[in-house]
Amino acid sequence: MYKVLRIADQTEYALKRVKMSNLNEKERENALNEIRIIASIRHPNVICYKEAFWENNSNSLWST
Repeated sequence: MYKVLRIADQTEYALKRVKMSNLNEKERENALNEIRIIASIRHPNVICYKEAFWENNSNSLWST
């Protein structure tokens, strides 16, 4: 988990990296399901999901 600053709007985010190459098929499915679940949560006590993206050169899934 990383604390990052988005340059465009100076907003701080938590950024999570999952290295997919180290995971088996079930673990990959779980990582994607985690993002889907977090993206669907709407609650005042939970920080909202912003986006997820894939980085080819590191074979990593990133989410904020």
